[in-house]
Amino acid sequence: MSRPLLSIQGLKTQFNQSPKPVKAVDGVSLDIHEGETFALVGESGCGKSVTALTALRLLPSNAEVTAGHVFYKGIDLLRLPEMEMRKHRGARISMIFQDPMTSLNPVMSVGEQIAEAVLAHDNVVASELKNSVVQLIKQVGIADAHTHYDSFPHQLSGGMRQRVLIAIALASDPDLLIADEPTTALDVTIQSQILQLLKDLQRERGMSLWIITHDLGIVSQIADTVGVMYAGQLVEVASRDTFFKRPSHPYSQRLFDAIPKMDRRDKALVTLPGFVPSLSEPFKGCRFADRCEFSEAACTSSDIISWLVINEQHKVRCRRAAEIDITATNIAVDSFDLNNIEGHSLYVNDLKVHFPIKKGFLKRTVGQVKAVDGISFELQPATTTALVGESGCGKTTLAKALLRLLPITSGEILYKGEDLATVKERDFQVHRQELQIIFQDPFSSMNPRMLVADILEEGLRAQQPNLDDASVYQRCNELLIKVGLDSSVRLRYPHEFSGGQRQRLCIARALAVEPSIIVCDEPTSALDVSVQAQVLNLLKKLQHEKGLSYLFITHDLSVVSYIADQVAVMYLGRIVEYGSVDDVLNNPAHPYTKALIEAVPNWDESVSKKVIKLPDNMPSPADPPQGCHFNTRCAQVMPACKEAYPAAVNISSSHRVNCLLFSTASEK
Repeated sequence: MSRPLLSIQGLKTQFNQSPKPVKAVDGVSLDIHEGETFALVGESGCGKSVTALTALRLLPSNAEVTAGHVFYKGIDLLRLPEMEMRKHRGARISMIFQDPMTSLNPVMSVGEQIAEAVLAHDNVVASELKNSVVQLIKQVGIADAHTHYDSFPHQLSGGMRQRVLIAIALASDPDLLIADEPTTALDVTIQSQILQLLKDLQRERGMSLWIITHDLGIVSQIADTVGVMYAGQLVEVASRDTFFKRPSHPYSQRLFDAIPKMDRRDKALVTLPGFVPSLSEPFKGCRFADRCEFSEAACTSSDIISWLVINEQHKVRCRRAAEIDITATNIAVDSFDLNNIEGHSLYVNDLKVHFPIKKGFLKRTVGQVKAVDGISFELQPATTTALVGESGCGKTTLAKALLRLLPITSGEILYKGEDLATVKERDFQVHRQELQIIFQDPFSSMNPRMLVADILEEGLRAQQPNLDDASVYQRCNELLIKVGLDSSVRLRYPHEFSGGQRQRLCIARALAVEPSIIVCDEPTSALDVSVQAQVLNLLKKLQHEKGLSYLFITHDLSVVSYIADQVAVMYLGRIVEYGSVDDVLNNPAHPYTKALIEAVPNWDESVSKKVIKLPDNMPSPADPPQGCHFNTRCAQVMPACKEAYPAAVNISSSHRVNCLLFSTASEK
């Protein structure tokens, strides 16, 4: 085989901090060849991003490379002077960082930022600079390139911002493009577009691609070779086809087992016992041994577990890989009692939340942003209604309006015989403890200066002021145990926990006042698949123990298939399809719902899919299109679709859709 474009050999990177250094990357070796797509997968904190940042020498001041080499076309990048390194970093090897909003300068137009990258790596004359930038904007699939040249990052959608970052990375025509979680925060439709764009650009330019992700669906669509990292080490490297047909490391297989699916709805998802080991402690033998059901004494008796070469395209760091059948799940999982528990339904009727647009010196109202524009649905006791749709469609606005965290323009929220939309704030306080919310980002939703005990006690003392200190203390300990944490963590701060543990704390805080309804706003979007499985199991267990109702906001349809009973599909402030999870996911009716479902990456080759590409031009809720709001992006649009908004049509007793394709069919 030819010499690799990039070869990392025995790389070790540590962060020097008190009391012990953290060995984030500990002996990683991998090769990326010309034109190849290499996917690096694993849990948060395993060292994926640090490996890439080390290769580009973009580490913080407390980081140190203690061993290893990074060869680019035979040149060791770690031994180059900084001035020489700049000829390679950004020029020959570019990187797309995870969060496009924080990676772009908010006070510079996107055209200026792309131009900055062009000038840094290419001697373009001033008269040709703008044309070069416009061509890059067009190449990454942004329409109206001349118009968007002068746009600022906040004026673009998430998908368009990610495309701008790709344009900046491509400005120097690199040989290798590193993409660090390029689609994590994007909706499935935008995610599909970005993945297709990367594949198209790779094919056109002949460049290599190194993608860092924890989404196995993305890996199946784009990778040639897959590397799995765990606790600072690579534990498996295989071709894509081999990896998805026969993963050989127990950790790799458990990643597959943790993925939520509809056929697992009545059982808990497979989760790994224990935690990822601390990277500041010395290791002996297999780093996964404490969590592996196949481990034996020999797994931790030797200092290092050597690679077992299965074939030239597949190797695994497991001494028992050749003798065990890891596809047989030996981890016991609990079943859920799916019988409904009596309780109170929440009825939402024609709910509207409009925000005034004010302009001029006198701040006169010149229009309305119709974030939620006539929503109706029922949330039944001990059930989960999933709310899905692209960013900006009004999901979170609806959730906050239900809890009166935003002003309601009109409509009804009926609960226990009262209209929560119209009661005075003083009277609504009675219901505050019954309606709780779990926010998307567990870290930013907790006060970093408060101990866990204070965070949990705050709600209890506010809603139940008659409780004495001993009762509050006991209640908080019970809550921590309920969500799978030890009561000793009450004296720790939020930053001392992992992402999954912080989300558990947020769940405990929501449960503290014994609610009946919990709004879950993207509670698993930033979690790895193994941690996500833990959180979903916990939510389902609590639901069937306490009869909780969930309004579950997400764009992950695999999560919807596992946890939801009903699904509401939102588009531009309105529900366009509503029904049971089986109705909506297995028999979608609305063209928009079909596009969402077809855009979900899937590694199962037996499932034939035809991806429906939606234009990246969702209209503004301040100026929705006449007629059906989806008509500007729909491939099946008819003249009548542009005249009046379609009424709801009942496809069955549990399934309704707002689409003229069905209105027309029902009239014939």
